[in-house]
Amino acid sequence: FWGRLTAALRSLWAKEPVIAASFGIAALALVSPLLSPFTKYSGMINQATPYTYPVPVRDDGRHPEVPPHPCAPQGPGLAWLRQL
Repeated sequence: FWGRLTAALRSLWAKEPVIAASFGIAALALVSPLLSPFTKYSGMINQATPYTYPVPVRDDGRHPEVPPHPCAPQGPGLAWLRQL
């Protein structure tokens, strides 16, 4: 398998080096996010960031899903990000 793949890559490089280089750059662009540590941290930040934000309404006791104050913190914080 590897021998035929190597022969095919050498043949492609000999005939069309621009296309071979573009395929190499595309493969690197597809693989590099998987190896990057920034992908891990951006995923953790996206999980901690809420998709919906509280409605700026004060709680009168009849709506348990509304926070008591619009600036009241909800959900997991980003304190772990400051400790990096």
